[in-house]
Amino acid sequence: MKNEIDFLKRAVEIAGNGIKEGCGPFGAVIVRKGEIISEANNRVVLSGDPTAHAEILAIRKASSIVGSHDLSECVIYSSCEPCPMCLGAIYWAGITKVVFASDRNDAEASGFSDSLIYSELSLEPSARKIKFIRMKGAGEEKVFKQWDETGNKVPY
Repeated sequence: MKNEIDFLKRAVEIAGNGIKEGCGPFGAVIVRKGEIISEANNRVVLSGDPTAHAEILAIRKASSIVGSHDLSECVIYSSCEPCPMCLGAIYWAGITKVVFASDRNDAEASGFSDSLIYSELSLEPSARKIKFIRMKGAGEEKVFKQWDETGNKVPY
């Protein structure tokens, strides 16, 4: 079994390899029971997908391998502190530990700033830079009522 620094070094190595392919400088490794079960590098530019961050792609692969959305037995090692989107995915996946090398300040120094997103998250939707409009009358209350009444739901 490798130790934590080895897993973190692998995430950093994946980030460096991704740069050579024309990807962003980010890599992630997901470990379960001391073994790497998935790894990925950022592929935003190559895929044309703004959500193709290393952590998101590694979570998708790990979930597929495990056969579940529940990755609570896993640790994620990332070359950089996860952005707000990836942090949300980590929480949704139930991952209980994140180990990262560079932080958000290091990323910002290289042109990757998440500060606007972090500050926007604490604001009410009406105060954000992107226009958020809550509109009622689309039957929205029926969906959660249907969910509440469903007997075979799997909470997550």
